[in-house]
Amino acid sequence: MIAIIDYDAGNIKSVEKAVLALGEVPVVTRDREKILSADKVILPGVGSFGDAMEKIRSYNLEEVIHEVVEKRTPFLGICLGLQLLFEESEECVGVKGLGVLKGKIMRIPDKEGLKIPHIGWNSLKFPNEGKLFIGLKEESYVYFVHSYYLKAEEPEIVTATTEYSTLIHASVEKDNVFACQFHPEKSSEVGLTILKNFINLDREGK
Repeated sequence: MIAIIDYDAGNIKSVEKAVLALGEVPVVTRDREKILSADKVILPGVGSFGDAMEKIRSYNLEEVIHEVVEKRTPFLGICLGLQLLFEESEECVGVKGLGVLKGKIMRIPDKEGLKIPHIGWNSLKFPNEGKLFIGLKEESYVYFVHSYYLKAEEPEIVTATTEYSTLIHASVEKDNVFACQFHPEKSSEVGLTILKNFINLDREGK
């Protein structure tokens, strides 16, 4: 069973539809037992870092997420879901993230000719081998919508990057934790391949 964590963040419906398109039946839930018994867990999200962390804490989901990670259940953060896995964000100074991974979320720097938020298709480079990208070629295009980007502390966990005003860490993998700044559920066949690769992982993310 694939659990999609419901904490009132945007984008849950499109992630659910993409998983259904792959022949799986996801459960959208904030129920602790359902999340902990799932084979895979997805944390989607669009919106503010601070609001999201407040909701995660108000629904008592922070501890559950850490338990899922410690159980080595494959876990996928998407867009804001990636950002929340890290320690802090320039968007909401003083608000602590989940701290599952080390790094900081920073505002995309202003650059002449580029609009922020960054909305649109960008190609990926693969600095390290990633399980989510099996069967995909470097320079594959995916869809982004964001004003803040990840600067991961551990370069070895970065499996995809893109350039938009600066070097953006677009995807990371560490043990059973996976995350994408872009939206695989809105990235056509490339995105469905990424989601399928996640779904096909074993119980420990291998």
